[in-house]
Amino acid sequence: MQPIRVTYNQACELLSIKRDALRQLVQKDPAFPKPYKQGSTRQAPVYFDYADLVAWHNNQKATNSEMEA
Repeated sequence: MQPIRVTYNQACELLSIKRDALRQLVQKDPAFPKPYKQGSTRQAPVYFDYADLVAWHNNQKATNSEMEA
């Protein structure tokens, strides 16, 4: 069973990148899924939608394979 949402750290693990690289993706790539907070406090946990991350990754793979062909 696939998770519905993943934490910031889990997103890093799924994409095999460090926290800083994930932060840069969020800031600089408009196609990258936006994180959302559970709660309004500054310390509220940040989550990403798992399906959105997978869709973004698949799109990146397709784009890269088109560029190589």
